Amino acid sequence: MRDVSRRGLLGLGAGVAAAAALAGCGSGDTPTVSPGKQGRPGHPGPPRHPVGRPIGDGSTSYTGKQPHQPAAPEKLEPGQKPPQFVIFSWDGAGEVGNGLFPRFLQLAEDHGAHMTFFLSGLYLLPESKKRLYHGPNNMVGASDIGYLTDAHIKETLKNVRRAWLDGHEIGTHFNGHFCAGTGTVANWTPAQWRSEIDQAKSFVKQWRTNTGWTDLPSLPFDYDKELIGGRTPCLLGQSGLLPTARELGWRYDASSPGGRQRWPDKKQGVWDLPLQAVPFPGRSFEVLSMDYNMLANQSHNSTKAPAYNYPAWRKQSTEAYIAGFKRAYETNRAPFFIGNHFEQWNGGIYMDAVEEALKHIAATAEKHGDVRLVSFRQYVDWMDAQDPKVLDKLRTLDVGQRPAQGWREFTSGQGANPS
Repeated sequence: MRDVSRRGLLGLGAGVAAAAALAGCGSGDTPTVSPGKQGRPGHPGPPRHPVGRPIGDGSTSYTGKQPHQPAAPEKLEPGQKPPQFVIFSWDGAGEVGNGLFPRFLQLAEDHGAHMTFFLSGLYLLPESKKRLYHGPNNMVGASDIGYLTDAHIKETLKNVRRAWLDGHEIGTHFNGHFCAGTGTVANWTPAQWRSEIDQAKSFVKQWRTNTGWTDLPSLPFDYDKELIGGRTPCLLGQSGLLPTARELGWRYDASSPGGRQRWPDKKQGVWDLPLQAVPFPGRSFEVLSMDYNMLANQSHNSTKAPAYNYPAWRKQSTEAYIAGFKRAYETNRAPFFIGNHFEQWNGGIYMDAVEEALKHIAATAEKHGDVRLVSFRQYVDWMDAQDPKVLDKLRTLDVGQRPAQGWREFTSGQGANPS
């Protein structure tokens, strides 16, 4: 599996642009858990293969409300400090035998975290059936990421199934990952994005027909209802995607390049949730909050640099994520978005960095109770429950700014200006 991004970054200013490269109530008898406390060790859950009502060919099924969801979101009260949201997300979300998908599912379970997995539709389509895929402006069956082996498709299905039952979100990373040339997603029209989305959904909803496998359990969700957002390949093509996303009723898009650590707004009626520039320890510029961007700045797009670099680079990447979290947590409380790939680039140092950062953030959540490690779906649920005037005020806080008179006065309507 190769899901990498190699385009220059626009919109962050000269320093960052030069430095960064782009990659994008409980259910049944399961107890309701508080936000930030989901999936704690020992938390009871549903069976791994719940009986559901088959949808279509039985590739997916309706099994009821998703387990392990936070309590219904509430509005911030006057004078209340907003919680610090942190969203870890994964582009591609295929398991190719390196054990990374189950590794991070277990890590999330151990630390009460929820995540978003942007599944590439082609990762459920056998290569023998690749001519079913018609990527816009590309040859039939063409893809800039590889098709998975049958064994790896089965492992991906197993882990996607577990992810949803553990309370995580299944979004989309679309299909062919076209980032360059005449067929790049950067040039796709809304109609072409509609075709790509329809195909991505069909590969998830019809994997049983396309593979011929009848001995595996269904995915335990209705993908038409589950899918409310995605991240485009290389963070390209959002302008063409958004009209279609709005038409489909999507609630967010995580594809915008050049994000900063500020409270987000909507574009064309869809929440715009970009990866963000964060401090890069030891360097004068900031780096986008994604593993590949760390790599691009450290080893200049090489995924197998000399191993003597790894300890320092692992430490630098870990500290970049923690610095981004700390800056938001101690100042404007803007949500912190982190993007990743299930890859062993440069000896797996970026996976280690993500794990260490998550553990650090989870320890803060455990100690103070005001940090929530959630999926994008859970985050926009909270945003949609807030008073629009309060959100407008939160957006007046710039990167690294805190309210001048403190949060009590700021969210009560008395403190007008950030420091």
